[in-house]
Amino acid sequence: MRVALFIPCYVDQFYPQVAIATLKLLQHLGLEVHYPMQQTCCGQPMANGGFEHLTHSCNSNFIKAFDGYDYIVSPSGSCVLHVKDHLHDHQQETKATQIRQRVYELCEFLTDIVQVQSIKASFPKKVALHQGCHGQRGLKLAASTETVVPWFSKPVQLLKMVEGLELVDLDRPDECCGFGGTFCVTEEAVSSAMGLSRIADYAKHDAHVVTGTDMSCLMHQEGLIKRRKLNMQILHISEVLAAGL
Repeated sequence: MRVALFIPCYVDQFYPQVAIATLKLLQHLGLEVHYPMQQTCCGQPMANGGFEHLTHSCNSNFIKAFDGYDYIVSPSGSCVLHVKDHLHDHQQETKATQIRQRVYELCEFLTDIVQVQSIKASFPKKVALHQGCHGQRGLKLAASTETVVPWFSKPVQLLKMVEGLELVDLDRPDECCGFGGTFCVTEEAVSSAMGLSRIADYAKHDAHVVTGTDMSCLMHQEGLIKRRKLNMQILHISEVLAAGL
């Protein structure tokens, strides 16, 4: 299968190591990975701000960049959900539909498509998992407590394959961190309070590392952790799954 790597703009600019870890992990699993160089922002920031009508050029560029690949994989649940829900182009709607059906967040791609049974990673630390809202509630990467469904978590399924990793049990494992894109700007006080609540849960359980499927949520929490001078490290799940490979 030909896999295209979709790297969100904020990962490209601020956390390139996440992109490298994702590429490393996919190649380790024997996949043919391509990086379309003309890719850029998927348009989510404009859409979240109420200006989806300004995302037409982002949509047409995304279709041009990713047309023809078997799968499109990204280390960002929020950007993947945006593409799945909002990628449209009246001149190329057939291609847009095909792309919406082929785009996957990294964890769901590994569990549902590749069906990984083992990962030869080693990460001997205590880890807390933040299950971001877009991934958990939008992409259904995990069950949430407000729904009456059997428990499951694709990120947990993968983390349990990592040698030496101790996954801590949080009191509120699926609580929102308060990032919410522009919400953290327009409602700064509420956003910070929600983020600090998440961090208190990690600290209570003595987590050394906080991981998740969305670097945007982790970026928000990393800022709060640094301001509080807490001894916690923020790592995207791709970095944990690729550790020691």
